[in-house]
Amino acid sequence: MEKVIVDCSTGEQTVVPLTAEEIAELEAAAAKAEADRLAAEQEAAAVAAAKEAAQAKLAALGLTAEEIAALTK
Repeated sequence: MEKVIVDCSTGEQTVVPLTAEEIAELEAAAAKAEADRLAAEQEAAAVAAAKEAAQAKLAALGLTAEEIAALTK
């Protein structure tokens, strides 16, 4: 893996290999991003399931689909 360093005053670009520490940081950041993505997906699924359960309970109480929609907007 490499990084590009640009000198803004001259426009000169230098390609430098990443250090082991930089590679480890990138890998750790990627792992955290994936874990955060999975957690967000799980949370969204839990919210959707709770919403479905609540709508089913409202329907069981005798509310119409229109009434349920009005309450859940």
